[in-house]
Amino acid sequence: MELFRSEEMQLMQLMIPAEAAHDTVEALGRLGKLQFKDLNENESAFKKTYASQIKRCDEMGRQVRFISEQVAKAGLPVGNRLGDRHLEFDLLENRLSRLEKELMELNANSDRLQRSYNELLELQLVLETAGTFFEDSRSQADAMGSEREADYTRESAPLLETVAPLSEQPKAVQLGFVAGTIPVDKLAPFERLLYRATRGNMYLKYVPVGAVNDPVTGEKQEKAVYVVFFAGERAKAKIIKICDAFSANRYPFPEELSKQHQMSSEVTVKLRELHTTIDAGKRLLENALRTAASELDTWSDMVHRETGIYHTLNKLSVDVTRKVLMGEAWVPACERHVVQNILHEASLKANSTIGTVFQPLVTYEMPPTHYETSKFMSGFQGIVDAYGIARYREANPAVMTIVTFPFLFAVMFGDIGHGFLMLLFALWLVLSEKKLANQKLGDIVGMMFGGRYIILLMALFSIYVGMLYNEFFAMATTIFGPSKYVCAENENIWNPVEMQFNESLCPSAFEDGLAMKQRGSPYPLGFDPAWRGTRTELPYSNSLKMKMSIVMGVTQMNVGIIHSLFNQRYFGDSLSTICEFIPQMIFLNASFGYLCFLIILKWVTGSTADLYHTLIYMYLSPGDVDCSGQCPENQMFPGQGFLQVMLLLAMFVTVPWMLIPKPFILKKRHEERQQSRSVSYGILPSEDRSRVGNDEEAALFVSGASDSIEEQDTSSQEEEFNFGEVFVHQMIHTIEFVLGAVSNTASYLRLWALSLAHSQLSAVFYEKVLMGALQTGSAVGIVIGFAVFAAATLAVLMVMESLSAFLHALRLHWVEFQNKFYHGDGYPFSPFTFEKSEDE
Repeated sequence: MELFRSEEMQLMQLMIPAEAAHDTVEALGRLGKLQFKDLNENESAFKKTYASQIKRCDEMGRQVRFISEQVAKAGLPVGNRLGDRHLEFDLLENRLSRLEKELMELNANSDRLQRSYNELLELQLVLETAGTFFEDSRSQADAMGSEREADYTRESAPLLETVAPLSEQPKAVQLGFVAGTIPVDKLAPFERLLYRATRGNMYLKYVPVGAVNDPVTGEKQEKAVYVVFFAGERAKAKIIKICDAFSANRYPFPEELSKQHQMSSEVTVKLRELHTTIDAGKRLLENALRTAASELDTWSDMVHRETGIYHTLNKLSVDVTRKVLMGEAWVPACERHVVQNILHEASLKANSTIGTVFQPLVTYEMPPTHYETSKFMSGFQGIVDAYGIARYREANPAVMTIVTFPFLFAVMFGDIGHGFLMLLFALWLVLSEKKLANQKLGDIVGMMFGGRYIILLMALFSIYVGMLYNEFFAMATTIFGPSKYVCAENENIWNPVEMQFNESLCPSAFEDGLAMKQRGSPYPLGFDPAWRGTRTELPYSNSLKMKMSIVMGVTQMNVGIIHSLFNQRYFGDSLSTICEFIPQMIFLNASFGYLCFLIILKWVTGSTADLYHTLIYMYLSPGDVDCSGQCPENQMFPGQGFLQVMLLLAMFVTVPWMLIPKPFILKKRHEERQQSRSVSYGILPSEDRSRVGNDEEAALFVSGASDSIEEQDTSSQEEEFNFGEVFVHQMIHTIEFVLGAVSNTASYLRLWALSLAHSQLSAVFYEKVLMGALQTGSAVGIVIGFAVFAAATLAVLMVMESLSAFLHALRLHWVEFQNKFYHGDGYPFSPFTFEKSEDE
């Protein structure tokens, strides 16, 4: 496994006998090491050789999804691939078709029976509820009739008044009625519309009956039983239309009491029979689904496998005799012999008399990029791939990213306590990886789980840098012993906290400062705790972190330029080495590399030189280091002025060095090749190949080992040389590097800025929240203060600040580091395999 460069790839040609094509492609899919090229990409999908088989696979996939939905709807567990893995394609197709048809019939019968059952339930409710309406009406009518008859026959009637007999009284108008059920929420508009449509010539009686299964939708609805009384056929027609518009179900209701009882008995019997039938249908459906569930995963895998096989077969070209399939595929060079053995085994399994021909091809196409990564390395490789896939065989930034990314993050996030909290979270992710890997995680948790080893290293580096900063939740520590600074008047007084709270112990500490106990013997590791809480703490730490950021930035940019040298040497691009690498190194180090040298020299010698003035006067007044005698402390070593003049001249020379020579040399080489084109055939030497591929941006690559490369005319592979385009491209590259040297160096100051912000936020939460609560002396106040401190630390520092530091470290790697050498214009190696992705 090679990490610094991608795996070496070879383009191989496959000649597969038609009778063994399916078994061969299936074996290659199980291996998962070949990326097939589509030789029929310009052909319509419907005209490809295996279009009918793919259509069948799509139909089988739809059937498997339908069965899966039915199994999930029934709440049955899916078996763990217990079915027959050697089931033939045609048999599986017939079995899925029969099962789908059976399930659809069972569902249709179940729905039809359930609808009838729900209708009978509503009819039973109507018979029970509406029957009470009519019984009450009859009792009221009988009472009113007896009273009226008594009035006609009473003895106090006037003698002259002629009383007609009851038989001759005007007959009552014959009323009709409609009964049924309606959702409760539609009752009010239903009643209003009935009243308006019949002009008040109706009477509505209703009673809520609770939640009922609707026959149409099958869902629970709050309903009421209604009876509408009316007079006339026209009113009846209007009422029926209104009932249909409001989804009010209508049911037959006999007026005679005996018929009501008879219908109620019949409905009860039918309900009992339907209930028995529905239960039997459910048991039959459950048995069918339970049988299917035990083999569902196997069927899904088989359909997925067959679909992949036929899609791959469609990428192969068929010869005129239709007996051989021709294909081309990229394969890692280290896996070539393994693939050869698999092809031989597939030919024997298919009983083919002719084996598959597996031979290398010469190509000038860029191969795919492939890295064999472990679970530890995959997270860092993902950071690089998010910027762009590496060009084939170019230097991989992920190797350096393993160390530089968590370290730059820690520079901005350094704190022992915060790093320890992050370490606990990272350890939980790492130790629970087997359990979490089998669970369906959300987007955020899944992203953190994928980068668990990145978080682990960020936590460890944060603890280390926190020791350098000597910060533990913004508190100074004495892990490596007491302070090396003591009171100048009394060496026995060294505790800075006691001196701050009692100025009388050491008055000189507030006037002249503390004195080092033994000069040249600083604190063993990190900041001396004596600086904490003093007036000079912030200027001291800011100055140190700012200079440290510049040194780190220039160092990482130099490493990036050195990576470009590795690429140039690997591809044999000596022209870019001379015209790009050397002047870039001179320009960067003559300017900001010299600044880093002065910073380190000042730290080592204890000089008081003002580096701002030194760097400014280097450009404004070359050779004048001490400001014409006004600032002699800026003279840090003999010959400094002469060196600065030489560095300045070197910077001015490197700009035309990067801009002018390379385009003209490329033009001359192109003219020489054109003159010898008519008599020059075959593969170019490695140096010329790299010149064509790198210098002229033609992306010329040769696949395969040297013993398998065949001669091939390269006249059709080169792009036409355009001197103006090449010169403009080189000018843009030169301007970008010169300006980027300044802007990228300034960009690394974000390390200082975010470190300052993190430290000051920690100090604010510690001093204003936690210490403020402790000073109250109240138990309730201390508990509340600690809770607020913990919540602010987790929400602001552990979440927001860590995310901010992560994004800034990501930008420093993508923009400031990788743009020095990384092209990122490749494409990933996507082999044909049967393994399903997480999304599937």
